[in-house]
Amino acid sequence: MAIPDYRAADATAVRASVKLLDGPLDLTLPTPCAGWTLADLLAHMTVQHLGFAAAARGESWPLERWAPQPLGADPAAGYAAAADEVIAAFAAADLDRDAQFAELAPVPIPVRRGIGAHAIDYVVHGWDVATTLGRPWELPEDVLETTWPIAEGVPDTTKAFAAPLPVPAGASTMDRILLRLGRVPR
Repeated sequence: MAIPDYRAADATAVRASVKLLDGPLDLTLPTPCAGWTLADLLAHMTVQHLGFAAAARGESWPLERWAPQPLGADPAAGYAAAADEVIAAFAAADLDRDAQFAELAPVPIPVRRGIGAHAIDYVVHGWDVATTLGRPWELPEDVLETTWPIAEGVPDTTKAFAAPLPVPAGASTMDRILLRLGRVPR
């Protein structure tokens, strides 16, 4: 089965996550990510964008560079700049080229697969930020339907997400994604 082009879904989720940061931010708020404050989550998301962008461009971004760095004076602006960088890198990328996404896999993988991993991460991390800030998280259904198979394919034993939770019949696509990746929908 061919791996789809996830760039549009990824860009939609990433841009929506940037919009969540408009307005005042209490970086000390706890998030749905166990043990992480909003500052921790934004630092993680920012470095993820930079690492994925570098990999998509074919640049070296060793595992130690994936470690979150302290946020700058304007965390929302720093995050937005990193988001723009990853969207641009993905738009220009050769999807069929292999790249080293050090945090995802010990060996190079197709760029299109890396973008898929990034897309599902931002569907979920966008929800994490929205939940933390008490703001709505609404993505188009086509984005959710595009990323649902990625969530389904995440191994139950992954360290990237919490253990899957039962999905009730009739759950929305967003709720199915969240439950599959160990989040409890509101």
